[in-house]
Amino acid sequence: MPSRVNFGFGNEHMSRYEFQLHISSEAYLDYYRGTIRHVVARCASGQTVQFPASLLQRFVTAEGIHGTFVLTCDENHKCVGLERLDPHK
Repeated sequence: MPSRVNFGFGNEHMSRYEFQLHISSEAYLDYYRGTIRHVVARCASGQTVQFPASLLQRFVTAEGIHGTFVLTCDENHKCVGLERLDPHK
């Protein structure tokens, strides 16, 4: 189950999904070109989460995309943010 966090905005509850990604720069080309539009990742909790690949563009390096990420969604399961927890790796 995702962790529920109340950010103090009335009854709005956010869900956080933590997962690791290891996508080589070559593999990311399919996401970049739009051949693959969504990323599917398994969370540390065992859940599977899917989100638009376009959210990862700002995390791409010459080596690809690697690290631990947190996807935050609102109560309607709409993504409100994606952050990398270990930005120096």
